[in-house]
Amino acid sequence: MKVSNQNEEINIVSNNEIIEFEGKHLLLELYNCDSLKLNDESYIRCVIDHASKFANATVINLVSHKFQPQGLTAIALLAESHLSIHTWPESGYAAVDIFTCGKNMKPELACEYLIDSLDSAKHYLRILRRKSPLEIQDHVKNSY
Repeated sequence: MKVSNQNEEINIVSNNEIIEFEGKHLLLELYNCDSLKLNDESYIRCVIDHASKFANATVINLVSHKFQPQGLTAIALLAESHLSIHTWPESGYAAVDIFTCGKNMKPELACEYLIDSLDSAKHYLRILRRKSPLEIQDHVKNSY
């Protein structure tokens, strides 16, 4: 398994002071996963909770919904943003979205954990940089 291990940092200048703002948005596509795991709401909730903690995130809340006849959506609300997963057990497919804004986050570790936990035979990871809009640069907090 190979997951991108880029550490991208965005520097924002505010009042002549540099605030390090790291924003990453990871989109992970998981293919040929274990269908039973993808349809097990309790298992998925545990997996995204553990994945968030492996990424060094602070889980604030966890919400999930199981669809009929199959599939589910689960979202971990993080102090650093969010981690969500949407599953299609009938296709062995899961779509994962991880947005982080904390300097100490390691979202790639969450991806590795999800790939292994869902027995994904194939995956595709995209990492996008998130930039702070000029309008809020003076309000960016360096709290993480």
